[in-house]
Amino acid sequence: MKTLKFKTNIKCSGCIATVTPHLNALDGVENWKVDLENPEKILSVESTGATESQIIDSVITAGYKIEKMS
Repeated sequence: MKTLKFKTNIKCSGCIATVTPHLNALDGVENWKVDLENPEKILSVESTGATESQIIDSVITAGYKIEKMS
């Protein structure tokens, strides 16, 4: 399993509720969370198969900005 990290503009529990069905629908996403305390709103995804591009597409589809952390 690998952990992928992204900067997002997911800023509140309502935003998390909006993105939840999109991320939970991806095959290979075991667990995910957004650090709302961090100014960059870091999304951490534990993946056993979902790719970075699938996660990015899913969050964009939910209506949020996302950028891979280097």
